[in-house]
Amino acid sequence: MSIKGKVVVITGASSGIGAATAKLLAAKGAKVVLGARREERLQALSQANGDNAVYQVTDVTDRQQVRALIDLAVSKFGRVDVLYNNAGTMPQGNLSDREYDKWQMMLNVNIMGVLNGIGEVLPIMQKQHDGLIIATDSVAGHVVYPASAVYNGTKYAVRAIMEGLRQEEKEHGIRSTIVSPGAVRTELVNTIGNTQIQAGISELMNADDRQGLALNPEDIANAVLFAIDQPKHVAISEVLVRPAQQEV
Repeated sequence: MSIKGKVVVITGASSGIGAATAKLLAAKGAKVVLGARREERLQALSQANGDNAVYQVTDVTDRQQVRALIDLAVSKFGRVDVLYNNAGTMPQGNLSDREYDKWQMMLNVNIMGVLNGIGEVLPIMQKQHDGLIIATDSVAGHVVYPASAVYNGTKYAVRAIMEGLRQEEKEHGIRSTIVSPGAVRTELVNTIGNTQIQAGISELMNADDRQGLALNPEDIANAVLFAIDQPKHVAISEVLVRPAQQEV
C-alpha cells in the first residue's frame, strides 16, 4: 500500500522522532502537517520538504491550537488520514521529591495532549469513515522503574486510552497504534530535570550504535511508517522498539 498522498498531522514535529518521521513520510510522498512550539524549526523543516509540508505553531496542551492544526490540514489538503500524537515530556525524580508542577506538566502534555488530538480529529475521521491515530508511548508504558512513577503513569494511561479508542471507533473505520520506544537519542533527555539521572541517560545517548544502547529517531520513524503503510483491514495496535542491549 502506498503512502503517497496521505495527509499526516504530526505533533512534537520540530525535533527528534517527530522531525525524523516528517522527513521520512514527506520523502515517501505524504503530505505532512507539522505542529510544535518552536516556529523556527518548523519553518525550516517545512521549507525543506516543499509542497509536501505545512506547519502551525502548536502547544498540545491548548485545545484551540490543536484544533487550528487539524483545521490547517483539512483546509490545505482536504482530509486527515493520520494523526501522530508525538509531543511529550519526561521529568524524572522520586515521588518524595514532591515536584507537583512537573507532575502536572506531564499530565497536561503526555495525557491531555494526546486526548486533545484525539478529540479534535475524531469528527473528521468519523465523517471520512477512515483514519489512523498514532501515539508515541514508551517502554515506560509497559515496565515501571524507580524515579519515573509519574512518567510511567502517563505512558500507561496512553496505552489505555489508545486501546479504548480502538474499541470505540473500529466501526467507524478508525484504527489506533502506539509506538513504544526504548532509549532514543532525542532532546527529550533535556526535560529530565534531575541532573544525576540525566547524566546517566546522556551517557547512553552518546554510545556508539554498535553498542546497542540507544536508538536513533529514524529507527522510530521507520516503525511509524510501517504502521501507516498497512492496508485498511490491518491494525498494528502496538510496536515496541528497544535498543538491542537495553535491559528493561
